[in-house]
Amino acid sequence: MRPEPWRVKRVHKDTRDTFSLELEPENGDPFSFLPGQFNMLYLFGTGEVPISISGDPGQTDAILHTVRRVGVVTDAMGQLRKGHSLGLRGPYGEPWPLDQAENKDIVIVAGGIGLAPLRPALLSIVANRDKYQNIVLLYGARTPDDILYRKDLEKLSAQLDIQVFVTVDRGTANWRGSIGVVPNMIRRAPFDAQNAVAMICGPEIMIHYATKELHRRGLPDEKIFVSMERNMKCGIGLCGHCQFGPYFVCRDGPVFPYSRVEKLLQVREA
Repeated sequence: MRPEPWRVKRVHKDTRDTFSLELEPENGDPFSFLPGQFNMLYLFGTGEVPISISGDPGQTDAILHTVRRVGVVTDAMGQLRKGHSLGLRGPYGEPWPLDQAENKDIVIVAGGIGLAPLRPALLSIVANRDKYQNIVLLYGARTPDDILYRKDLEKLSAQLDIQVFVTVDRGTANWRGSIGVVPNMIRRAPFDAQNAVAMICGPEIMIHYATKELHRRGLPDEKIFVSMERNMKCGIGLCGHCQFGPYFVCRDGPVFPYSRVEKLLQVREA
């Protein structure tokens, strides 16, 4: 439960309400994690929040977190600059099932900042491209100005062995891409449902309709994995804030097979 001191190496503003912090350990020790895991970030005198790791799993001397301003702690983190310190503990949680996806098509479905928890999986897939078959990334943002990792997406789009489809809810005068919701793109996405694994992260309403479209394509629940990052506070399953039916999201997730959480996602919250 004790955070270790980390130092801000670089700050990058991604969108109007989202920024990325590249951190390095003050003690210089290497840090490793699995794609899909998260850390607890502690800002001295303000509070602590769970943030997915969004950097390269192959990099051990620094770590990246992409943060959206949604409260007091994340607003304060948005004021950090190079050289500032904060506390970090982790990594925690179950990762994306990249081992189960070997020799299969991979369908990655992301909405908004949901691309951040999936980015390490994407980087790992690219680094080990020969282990997988067709790779399809379906990403949706509210507007063109809200698109995360624009340079990453352009670089991936230029690769012949990875197919990237981006859509926005609301276009602008300069937008020449697709307009609409992410689940609609699943209908024509080029993958073999009989030999595929899907990974989804985004708003729960998007997850709901994305899984419906994947089912229509013939993908079974056990081949669909979702990230459920809701209400985490302690990171180790003690406080109960993130209890989700019989599970604790921080300990049993945040990545779950859809077959384990399908019925829970249909329960209306009080």
